[in-house]
Amino acid sequence: MNIILFDDKSIRPNLLPLTFTRPVAEIRTGILTIAEKWGHFFKKEVSFLTQDYLQKKFPYKTSAEGNVYVNGAICPDVALVVKIKNLQPGKVIFKQGTLVAFHAGTNNFNTLADLHDHHFDKAGEYNEDIYFIREIWHIFKNNGSQIRSDFELITAGRKSQPITDPHTLVYNPENIFLEEGVELRAAILNASGGPIYLGKNAQVQEGAIIRGPFSLGEGSVVNMGGKMRGDNTIGPFCKVGGEISNSVIFGYSNKGHDGFMGNSVMGEWCNLGADTNTSNMKNNYAEIKLWNYAKGGFKVSGLQFCGLIMGDHGKSGINTMFNTGTVAGVGTNIFGAGYPRTFIPSFSWGGANSFETYQLRKVFEAVEKAMERRGKVFDETERNILSNIYHQEREHRSWER
Repeated sequence: MNIILFDDKSIRPNLLPLTFTRPVAEIRTGILTIAEKWGHFFKKEVSFLTQDYLQKKFPYKTSAEGNVYVNGAICPDVALVVKIKNLQPGKVIFKQGTLVAFHAGTNNFNTLADLHDHHFDKAGEYNEDIYFIREIWHIFKNNGSQIRSDFELITAGRKSQPITDPHTLVYNPENIFLEEGVELRAAILNASGGPIYLGKNAQVQEGAIIRGPFSLGEGSVVNMGGKMRGDNTIGPFCKVGGEISNSVIFGYSNKGHDGFMGNSVMGEWCNLGADTNTSNMKNNYAEIKLWNYAKGGFKVSGLQFCGLIMGDHGKSGINTMFNTGTVAGVGTNIFGAGYPRTFIPSFSWGGANSFETYQLRKVFEAVEKAMERRGKVFDETERNILSNIYHQEREHRSWER
């Protein structure tokens, strides 16, 4: 059975700006991305049916063994996986009007538009609960429960590497898992409230304090004195420090210095300057509204706590202050005194006083240097993706009109 994860056209716009640069299923929540979760359950690589401009980077692969199209916004569980494994060719699964999965047999769709235009028999209603990432705040809101379920999934039947540092203090060691190559020095790991997962070659430096649920990705570092307050996911090859609470960092991003980040999501290749802070609650305790691309305006979240949502390649200067519920697009460069606006379109350069357009040529130069430092190549495919987003977001850069 070949699993193809598709972008749901009614969900993807709610997850911008993070889905400007990736399929929905490449969102990280818990320890793993959604796609990695499906790959673990099916013990094979999955592929993507996504936006045309992203398809080259995220391949779409069909198979003669039978193609099953699964909604990429769904975090899998055992019951749903069993249901899909038993799905017969031509049959479909729906959940309250939303397409969950379709077994296309040996047939396939040429494009995402073909799938969305297809007429499905809506007889296959699924009666169990399904966890969708439908809104951008879902990524952090239920991150603790996703860490717990991913921890069980990827550590089942395996043995953790030992904690050998005599100066590291550990609570509930049975709830802590270290992959090969982890370095621990004089840290505090408290897994009483949830599991702690430390990925391959990760580092936890002197004086760091970590409360579970917590996940630290491959090659990532918690700097000296870092305070990780729980329900946090730090993706692969990141550096973090200061105080972080209930936040998700996708990968290759840094928040390495003092400053607070709470109830936030940060994409890849981002960097927050020293003492950058994110407000995650209004002084009057009011419900938070977030910019929503599908609505073209601010949407009520139902949340009392929400900090910063930052798309890929975002940057902030030292001492930057983000107001409660700020959404910053792809390729933003934010700096200066005061609080910038709470919606910052992609490729914006500036701060509270004013913004101008961060020109593509300069963005490319910065991205190429950042990726080169991590041994990655900024190739033509990446350039084309950013160019496409630059033009998509022009309508929101009001100063260009």
